[in-house]
Amino acid sequence: MNAFDQLGVIGLREWINLPGLGMIGLRAKIDTGASTSCLHASDIQPFDRDGQPWVRFTAHLGTLVQRRHSCEAQVVSVKTIKSSNGHSQSRYVIRTQLTLGQREWPVEFTLTCRKTMRYRVLLGSKALITGQWLVNPALTYVQNKPTLADSLGAP
Repeated sequence: MNAFDQLGVIGLREWINLPGLGMIGLRAKIDTGASTSCLHASDIQPFDRDGQPWVRFTAHLGTLVQRRHSCEAQVVSVKTIKSSNGHSQSRYVIRTQLTLGQREWPVEFTLTCRKTMRYRVLLGSKALITGQWLVNPALTYVQNKPTLADSLGAP
């Protein structure tokens, strides 16, 4: 068996769902240069739930037509992220299920403002390794757009 046989192929951009946050049909940019994935968020408010750190935020979806979605998630950690232009920023990290093609697995996302960026979601290398994806940057939207049924485990 070849080491690549179990890996699925994705392109530079793919459709995803984040069912744990109630978000379906998001465009994601695949960024193998980023370790951690990130999600465009605003109005980020930390709070405690049953003695655990949580965060409430507004997720922004779409590029041409802006959609907003209110979310809550447990905080996994707070990380200092250094951007490509050298600026450091402290960000909340959450973990939620991600559906891409026929696969679903937990992915950690940092929450940050990406309003000036074309893609509201970046998938970093840790998510790609865990999901066992091989990236062909010459392709886009290789996997079928996941549906709500895909995220609910329906056949």
